[in-house]
Amino acid sequence: MTQISTPDFAAFRAGFPALRQQTYLSIADKMILHDKVRAAVELHLDRLAHASASRIEHEAEVENARRRFAALVGVSPDTIAITRNVSDGVNALAWARPLADGANMVLTASAEHPNNLYPWLRQQKRGLNLRIVPEGPGGTVDTDAMIAAMDADTVIMTCASASFAPGFRSDLRRLGEACRARGVFFMVDGVQTTGILQHDLSAEPIDAFVTSSSKGLLGAYGFGFLYLAEHWRDRFEPAYLSRPAVYQEGEDHSAMGDYDYMLQPNGRRFEVGSYNLAGAYAVSASLDLLLGLGAAAIEKHALALAAELRDGLSGTAFGALVGQAPDPAQHSHIVTLGTLDAGGHDVSDEPRIMALSAHLKSEQVSHSIRRGQIRMAMHAFNSAADVQRTIEVVDAFASRSAVSGSPQGQAVARGVK
Repeated sequence: MTQISTPDFAAFRAGFPALRQQTYLSIADKMILHDKVRAAVELHLDRLAHASASRIEHEAEVENARRRFAALVGVSPDTIAITRNVSDGVNALAWARPLADGANMVLTASAEHPNNLYPWLRQQKRGLNLRIVPEGPGGTVDTDAMIAAMDADTVIMTCASASFAPGFRSDLRRLGEACRARGVFFMVDGVQTTGILQHDLSAEPIDAFVTSSSKGLLGAYGFGFLYLAEHWRDRFEPAYLSRPAVYQEGEDHSAMGDYDYMLQPNGRRFEVGSYNLAGAYAVSASLDLLLGLGAAAIEKHALALAAELRDGLSGTAFGALVGQAPDPAQHSHIVTLGTLDAGGHDVSDEPRIMALSAHLKSEQVSHSIRRGQIRMAMHAFNSAADVQRTIEVVDAFASRSAVSGSPQGQAVARGVK
């Protein structure tokens, strides 16, 4: 879809029924559906119910999704494989990569989601040595330490484009350039930023990029994308193989070719079995909407709102608990409140954070708690009104707690840690 000259974020926002009932700041957790995305899934179901489309007609939406995602991240559709989710993409790469004796990989385990950690822990049984680099200040990826951890036996480096908590951005360019200079394979888990922050994989020194449609791409669960740079493709041997991954003339999935088979000369060599067609219909529609707004415009919009929220919360009684990156360039569309690792998934060890979270929920301000921090995030459907309302809700809670006279309430009002 051709990008419109002035993105109409208000019209885009109007298509989300969830936003009529709540202030949705939880895109770092999961998507909400636009009316056009829901309509696309309903079209798929109608076609199934009435047997009105062939397999090839259904799979046209798979190819639409592939092309639109490729356009969003600036690469050829031939470099894109369809997966089920991030975990599927990471595992596909982990098992396809040949490993020499003594090979090692570099990562900051504490800054990764478990789904970009367990596949590599498993590879230790194949002889892969993991070089785990400690986090930098405030939960950042320490770029210098990651680069310093590489040596002549390093074959893989991985990191998240932005951590799921506290949501700080990694310096993908510096890490990628260091890997390129050493011939090290650089893989990025992009699920927290894809569809919200701009990625140009034709220009960024990234060798592989995995994501799913269940967050910023605004699709549905069970559908994802794997990008693998062309110059790496033939150095990977897919662990699983089925008909879609084998090159043949024609598209008959049940046709058996020669036993001396040849892999697809593109990303499809990593695809296994039938596609999640409902997921394809959904993300094809959502990608069309995102492309219409434009990746650069979405990033500018989301980052501006996040900065406004971060600044506004810093002026409340909770200001001392607002996550601040050492370098402003590390800030993303994600904003956090609370002490990192003072708690875990959906729970904080800090009573005032749990109390504030309960109040936000009661006021229909949707968010999540990760690593003990309240996590709020912006997308193209958010507005300045969302930011203002969130700040007002937090301020009102702090004031009410102070008036109550409880020690906890007074500590909240004073911003005491």
